[in-house]
Amino acid sequence: MFSAERYSEVLTLLAGLMPEATNHRPAELLGETLLKLGMVGEAAEAFEHAGLKGPPQPYPLLLKAARLYLDAGRMDKALSLAVQLNRHQPGDPAPAFIIASIGLKAGQPGLLVDSIKNLLVDSDDPEHLKLAVQLIGDDLRNARNLTLFAKLRRLYPDDPFIRTTLIGFAREFCDYPILLGEEQALRAEIAAGDTRALAAETPHYNLMWCGDEALNRLATNITGLVPFAADAPARRRTKPHAFGDRIRVGYLSNDFWADHATMRLMRGVLKAHDLDRFDVTLYCHTPERFIGGDAAARAEWGRITRIESMADDEAIATMQRDGIDVLVDLKGHTAGSRSRLMNAPVAPVHVAWLGFPGSSVGVDCDYVIGDRFVLPDSARPHYHEKFCRMPESYQPNDPWTRSVPGPAARRAFGLPTDRFVFSAFNSQRKNSPKGIGLWARVLVANPEAVLWLMVDGTHARNATADFLRRAGVRSDQFIFAPKMPYASHLARVPAADIGLDSFPYNGHTTTSDMLWAGLPVVTRKGTNFASRVSESLLNAIGLPELVAEDADAFVALCSALVSDSDRVSRLRQTIADNRFIAPLFDAERFCRHLECGYRHMVERARAGLPPEHFDVPALAPRTAPFRAS
Repeated sequence: MFSAERYSEVLTLLAGLMPEATNHRPAELLGETLLKLGMVGEAAEAFEHAGLKGPPQPYPLLLKAARLYLDAGRMDKALSLAVQLNRHQPGDPAPAFIIASIGLKAGQPGLLVDSIKNLLVDSDDPEHLKLAVQLIGDDLRNARNLTLFAKLRRLYPDDPFIRTTLIGFAREFCDYPILLGEEQALRAEIAAGDTRALAAETPHYNLMWCGDEALNRLATNITGLVPFAADAPARRRTKPHAFGDRIRVGYLSNDFWADHATMRLMRGVLKAHDLDRFDVTLYCHTPERFIGGDAAARAEWGRITRIESMADDEAIATMQRDGIDVLVDLKGHTAGSRSRLMNAPVAPVHVAWLGFPGSSVGVDCDYVIGDRFVLPDSARPHYHEKFCRMPESYQPNDPWTRSVPGPAARRAFGLPTDRFVFSAFNSQRKNSPKGIGLWARVLVANPEAVLWLMVDGTHARNATADFLRRAGVRSDQFIFAPKMPYASHLARVPAADIGLDSFPYNGHTTTSDMLWAGLPVVTRKGTNFASRVSESLLNAIGLPELVAEDADAFVALCSALVSDSDRVSRLRQTIADNRFIAPLFDAERFCRHLECGYRHMVERARAGLPPEHFDVPALAPRTAPFRAS
């Protein structure tokens, strides 16, 4: 080891040699010495000088100089060199790393082009891969995340967050080899008593594959949520509160925009609220870019208080000043949620409804709104919330702002006119190996039938096609449907004969859309909220016979329908007959039941009684349609 004095001598010697030197070595030696002394910026200058001396291989020296400039915070020099090096060797991820690092640190998005990001993903350097996560890891539409997280999974096999993130992207892009391998391993671990991996999984993605309510509660990877304290609900309920003549209801969501699925369901309920008895406020944190031209529609939904730009404390104070009696979280553990606001003492009654099909673990809610199908008595041990069960279905629908599609010509969608057509239009992330495997069984049993399914993107379509073919399905038995604007999508639905539900995460709004458009949907009984939704909806439209008891019964039911066109016609006629009289699409009836539930909750709160399970009594059945056909 050199002493400090010796370093100084060497430094002086090399500095004297550099101006007259005709080769790169003295400058390179100087750079190494300066680096050992911790003089990073000066070392970068020396390595740059060495590279410019024209050695046989200047590239490594200039690359080292660029990286040291980056480490020293000399961004202009680092960027200038890195850009030149990237042009010289466009396949090297090292200059791309420097360019991307500067783009992030200096807030220069123009530097973060796809070619730079892709170079980082193609690298095997962990540092490069970690930077790539910062650049694209939140982009659910970028299939490069599959490559990125597969590499990280191999590098860090014991990291549960990398594992569950890889599984999440595999769902988005229908990468069944990854899903099959990872789900099999997860199930084996759980069977052996090891559930630690679930803590790294988000509650929403957990529902895509796991129908066990006890295990669903263990998926607790929830960004920004600090679970409520055990005594918080009691302290909130005993806080002094002034009730008024009207019940003040607050709805919390970032989905208050006309084209969102939530509003296709509940906008009719908002318009139907009895304003003589209820004072309704929408606490909206919807991003401005989604609101667009919704001004006329939003004016019909009630008073809207914008909180998207408010910090949590300010939003909480705003709701507290409004004296809300019942605060309803419409998001739960879904994207963009601010359910953490529910963990403040906002209202004497906190409720979870509609957005998340399960218990909002860690969120202080007194009640969860469901029905006897999605929340049977057997589910009670798996919820901290008490059940408010609606008498017909937990899901509302708006029958006023969408038209009923007419017949759809199959040729317009590339469908055969002489074969039985099943359709599957749920989000492709719901196409689990178990669910799509069930569809494959139906197709193998009925070779004359075809499946028209909505899968978007080259990777997802290729992976889906490969899965189906490996399951014995012929290539002429499936046809991919593109994504379309909502009205156009709804208009094509009647071209199919029967819809197939996803499993274990059922169609929610999608199943309602199919039924609204006149398409019967076959589902199978589930074991948790998310897998029981379509059973609820089918019962509410008067088609309980389309709920199969198990997988074998599902295949048998679908096969029976393929060979019985008269039965299919009768099912369609049932939907047409019931559309404007059955409970499923009756927003006004639903609203009266919902308000009855709110009144019961408030009555208990006013009396100082704790929340308890209860069922909302049903109004007398309708004897006349609520809307003309």
